[in-house]
Amino acid sequence: MTIAVTRLTPCFAARVDGADITRPLDDLTWSAIRAAFEEHSVLLFRGQPLDDDTQIAFSRRFGALEVTRSMNPAAGTPFARQSNLDIKTGDVIPPDDRRMVYQLANMLWHSDSSFKPVPSLCSLLSGRIVPPAGGATELASARAAYPSLPEPLRRRAETLSVVHDFSWSRDQVRPGFYTAEERAVYPPVRHPLVRVNPVNGQPALFLGAHASHVEGLPIEEGRALLRTLLDHVTQRRFVYRHEWEEGDLIVWDNRCVLHRATPYDTAKHRRLMQRTTVSGDPAEPMVAPA
Repeated sequence: MTIAVTRLTPCFAARVDGADITRPLDDLTWSAIRAAFEEHSVLLFRGQPLDDDTQIAFSRRFGALEVTRSMNPAAGTPFARQSNLDIKTGDVIPPDDRRMVYQLANMLWHSDSSFKPVPSLCSLLSGRIVPPAGGATELASARAAYPSLPEPLRRRAETLSVVHDFSWSRDQVRPGFYTAEERAVYPPVRHPLVRVNPVNGQPALFLGAHASHVEGLPIEEGRALLRTLLDHVTQRRFVYRHEWEEGDLIVWDNRCVLHRATPYDTAKHRRLMQRTTVSGDPAEPMVAPA
């Protein structure tokens, strides 16, 4: 296959045409896709009628898949189901159901699996059932935003580590959402605030809704700093907004891209998105030049 890669914004994200990812890819095509992923951080494939098996097969080209835990309806599988449809009956889930409250945290800017000891490389989200209005996904490049940080702030960020806590992201939607048993599934972990891409050497801030506080700083001071950095990363110039069509697949780099869901009428429209997540490597801190 010969693929074409077209930029979606001036600083990141691209559409890939000419690849049928529902079928096995030859090595040359795969190499071109993998290189585009490192360069653009977000890749969009349109017109890809994926089922679970074909999505898993394509996802595994990036690496080993995580198995979903916690209270996601697809727990125990490679999928994190994003839907207002009951996984057993197909009926619409009421908005006040705990399963829907759980998904509200997806509307906060976050990096998938940053709360794990080994954070993820990337996520792949496919649009299976798409509502006629609403439900866009927004993605922000913490790599593109990094060079424009004021130098004192950038230098400070390079020295800091952040505690990531899955429970903290849910607490922001509904304090005390998780039980003690649920909180114990993912205890807090520590990651450097600035990470460097091992392929191209480009740094990015590693933060989002799971980032609870800054190690070594008073809680509120650290959270104020994280809010300042998040506000910088999520400026419109660093954001790509994707309006979904059925058959779309988006791959994004969790090492340097934040994302969030946007609202849709969950009582009126049906929606089913299937996400696979590829495990990454330990988050190494930025090494200052000698």
